[in-house]
Amino acid sequence: MGPGWRAASAALVGGSVAIFGALRRLALALPQPAAVQSRPGRVWRWRNLLVSFAHSVLAGLWALFSLWHSPELLSDIQDGYSVSGHLLVCFSSGYFIHDTLDIIFNHQSRSSWEYLVHHAMAISAFVSLIVTGRFLVAAVLLLLVEVSNIFLTVRMLLKMSNVPSPALYEANKYINLVVYFAFRLAPQAYLTWYFLRYVEVQGQGAFLTANLLLLDAMILMYFSRLLRSDFFPSLRKGSAGRDVDGEKFLID
Repeated sequence: MGPGWRAASAALVGGSVAIFGALRRLALALPQPAAVQSRPGRVWRWRNLLVSFAHSVLAGLWALFSLWHSPELLSDIQDGYSVSGHLLVCFSSGYFIHDTLDIIFNHQSRSSWEYLVHHAMAISAFVSLIVTGRFLVAAVLLLLVEVSNIFLTVRMLLKMSNVPSPALYEANKYINLVVYFAFRLAPQAYLTWYFLRYVEVQGQGAFLTANLLLLDAMILMYFSRLLRSDFFPSLRKGSAGRDVDGEKFLID
């Protein structure tokens, strides 16, 4: 990647940050459920989740399209390249930067520290991919997780808005479980296997492998929370009287 292409990539990331900033302002103007309006602590979280939902829909469908349009990329995870994949990584990098700033500037760091750790990992990994042009296919595979995040975000929006439709929540609960396996656990397991078997543990390969293993631990922790909350509520610990105000965790 030459200096000019890197500068263009940086401009694309900056443009993405601006796009999500505009979406945040738009979310402020949208009507809010009474259950959100009545609890000031939930207003930021509701708006933040709407922006997260927009990113999940766009990035998830984009990742699916990129792999469908160029399936040959899967045969070269380390050095495969597509313009679509590159643009997607720039786009999602902008979202993670925007969301990090949104959390910090709105004084939500304490309740959302896990997201800050995740975003720091994603931003640093994606920047390394943009600069070197390597492992972009791995990033596109990882961004399939955004398909799962669509239903995770819908789950939390339903909980926050107190929608009087248990059937809707129940349907989303089971769809959420299926897509969690298909678009989060499966790609993550495959990439972990691939990196441990084929990628040299040095330089960028070592950095990305370490990020991947830490992400494995976080995903398994989130999956455990999801199962306890939606399928085995009797196993939940310390949930009595717990409020969601100000907390960004989607698995709650």
